[in-house]
Amino acid sequence: MNNSVTQPSSTHRSHFLLAVLLLAAALLVWRMVDLHILRHDFLQGEGNARSLRVVKMAAHRGMITDRHGEPLAISTPIDSIWANPQVLSLHRDRLPALAKLLGKDADDLQQLIGSRKSREFIYLKRHSHPDVVQQVMALKIPGVALQREYRRYYPSGEVTGHLVGFTNIDDVGQEGVELAFDDLLRGESGKKRVVKDRLGRIIKNVESIKAPEPGGDLALSIDRRIQYLAYSELKKAVIAHKAKSGSAVIIDVVSGEILAMVNQPAFNPNNRRNLRGERYRNRVVTDVFEPGSTLKPFTVAAGLESGKFSPVTLVNTSPGFFKVGSNTVRDSKNLGTIDVATILQKSSNVGTSKMALALKPEQHWHMLARMGFGEITGSGFPGESSGILSDYRKWRDIDRATLAYGYGISTTLLQLTQAYSVFANGGWLRPITLTRVNDISEVHAQQQRVIEANTAKQIRKMLQRVVEVGGTGTRAAVNNYHVAGKTGTVRKSGVGGYLEDRYLALFAGLAPATKPRLAMAVMINEPNNGVYYGGQVAAPVFSRVMAGALRLLSVTPDDLPVKQSHMLKVAAGGRP
Repeated sequence: MNNSVTQPSSTHRSHFLLAVLLLAAALLVWRMVDLHILRHDFLQGEGNARSLRVVKMAAHRGMITDRHGEPLAISTPIDSIWANPQVLSLHRDRLPALAKLLGKDADDLQQLIGSRKSREFIYLKRHSHPDVVQQVMALKIPGVALQREYRRYYPSGEVTGHLVGFTNIDDVGQEGVELAFDDLLRGESGKKRVVKDRLGRIIKNVESIKAPEPGGDLALSIDRRIQYLAYSELKKAVIAHKAKSGSAVIIDVVSGEILAMVNQPAFNPNNRRNLRGERYRNRVVTDVFEPGSTLKPFTVAAGLESGKFSPVTLVNTSPGFFKVGSNTVRDSKNLGTIDVATILQKSSNVGTSKMALALKPEQHWHMLARMGFGEITGSGFPGESSGILSDYRKWRDIDRATLAYGYGISTTLLQLTQAYSVFANGGWLRPITLTRVNDISEVHAQQQRVIEANTAKQIRKMLQRVVEVGGTGTRAAVNNYHVAGKTGTVRKSGVGGYLEDRYLALFAGLAPATKPRLAMAVMINEPNNGVYYGGQVAAPVFSRVMAGALRLLSVTPDDLPVKQSHMLKVAAGGRP
């Protein structure tokens, strides 16, 4: 009786369990079909969205070199540390250790992560030191990863700092050549698709979407050897004379190439912390000043071209001063009646003023304008100043007189050097360039004649006397070479007029004078050790730098003793 009742119940249970198992199996099969077939594309996309990423591939910025291929600016690969705040915020207990390695305050880091929780990418430390990178990644903190970037490095440091300039942390030019040629130097970033793990690390490169395009290289006209020489001598002079600042520039007059451009005080573009913006400016092209007596050769050139004067024309400078209206023009002493060549040699204010007043104002103005005063040189350097050459129709007699010896006009050191190169080039004004010239014929095709060749030759000969015994620039002399140049000592202006105890010491010149190759100008701002004349302060810098530059360029001497000249000819295979 009992058995008949139990048997059906047991059978029902077996059937029920079997049905449950079959249903579970069917659900599993259906789930497998759903995941692997019906919803495969959707789920694959969702998975990819959480692991596949498109990341930027940094482009290599072009290298800057000197004319001989020596690097002046190069980019080196470096890692930056970044984080995904959405992931890192879930691991706040790891932040103190991370902050310590990054050199940050833990609370500040936590606040940063909390304020950026809606983002997936923030930088924690750009351009990190390799040791820091290694230690951070050893922590294996979820959401912290690396990104490869490039950092700019300047092998010559402060020697070329003002010239080359620098980039910001994103490798964009900010100053100097880096800014002027940023479009050429800057590359174009690429993109690639990668797979990242849960820690944000790239574990697989899937495909390249766009390859990075590296920037172009740039060869400057600068000769790093001459740059070092000019920098060293200028720095020594500024220190020795306790000067406020100083600048110097050298031009190859044949090609118009700038071979050296230096300033003091300098800065190191590899370490710009705690530096003020005023330290960055390249004074050679941005700062303007009254050129003083270095302008006298251009007044004399205007006189020669007018036909009213020649190098031997006599001018009475007695008694060492003369009145122009209610103003007085003075010389340091009474030079008496002297010829035009001696006016330059002795740097007579009275003589040049009388010459200028004998000319029509427009004659003097046109001479200065043709020489490039009042206009930028076209070097392409950012922030270049044009200086000031006022309208001659507004000149009073005293303006004409003082302009003759360099007051009432402003110029940059680069402008002044380019103008002196006209005397070297037989009266031709050639374009100035910061990049290496490969075809000089292209430069000469752009040159302009601004004075007659004979005028340039006569001025050059007169400027030689400035550097010879009896002239104001004897300390600019260079052994075995004839030098042509002019000193300048300029009283600086301030509130209420010219200051009694602040000067600019200047020297501008050419070498070799008989067949010029280089033009150079030196300016020392506010020498403060008891001497301030251009012939005492700036001329010696010119001499030392020019001597080294001529030697480095293997320029043939033009003032050798007879015996030494004979030996050179024999050594070169010439006839004795």
